Amino acid sequence: MNPIVVIPARMAATRLPNKPLADIGGVSMIVRVLRQAQAAGIGPVVVAAGDIAILEAVQAAGGQAVLTDPNLASGSDRILAALDVLDPDGAHDVVINLQGDMPFVQPSMLAACADLLGAYPDCDIATVVAPEASPQDRSNPDVVKAVLAMEHDGFSGRALYFTRSTLYGDAPIWRHIGIYGYRRAALQAFNAAPASPLEKREKLEQLRAMELGLALHAAVAPEAPISVDNPSDLDAARQFALTLHAGNHP
Repeated sequence: MNPIVVIPARMAATRLPNKPLADIGGVSMIVRVLRQAQAAGIGPVVVAAGDIAILEAVQAAGGQAVLTDPNLASGSDRILAALDVLDPDGAHDVVINLQGDMPFVQPSMLAACADLLGAYPDCDIATVVAPEASPQDRSNPDVVKAVLAMEHDGFSGRALYFTRSTLYGDAPIWRHIGIYGYRRAALQAFNAAPASPLEKREKLEQLRAMELGLALHAAVAPEAPISVDNPSDLDAARQFALTLHAGNHP
């Protein structure tokens, strides 16, 4: 395999405008994500930037970025646009899609996606889950749950479904984390397809892939990373950065 990590980012976030450039402990969020991806060491890392300000911030930090059309509809559109510029011949057969709002994502999560694609030839898309953070996760529609057929080692599983609905029973609830590793052909097929019925019903785009017949596998991470979607999330990220600076977090 020859993976590449692509981070789609744009300024026009409705709940937190200019989110990629939000300052977190003296470092912009997009640069923090970039550095975490680089630390994974699985391949080159590029930011698919929807705005010149993002591109300039990444380049000023020594990173690589490609300017994409700000009017592109989705992150996967932005990723493919960047790949058309960087790798038109398809040398990178695996694409890791890392969201630009996870400033402290564990590098091991990206490596786990690449490892799953290497370990399971039938896997078209790899992703990540983590245990529920609290009992309230089970009924919270904002927490996306993954239903998995677990492997015997308990560290990964084949995805059967994803839902926002309440899940019952005594089995663990796996909280989905929006990191994806695609085989290049799977990403192209996913992006070319229209939104599917289940995707529209659950408002979960990974269900489009499942309805296309693509196989998804998920790796189990110890905990979910901080994801910044609104001002309170940003406050939490800034507080976490302070604990890192003080050496109070492993």
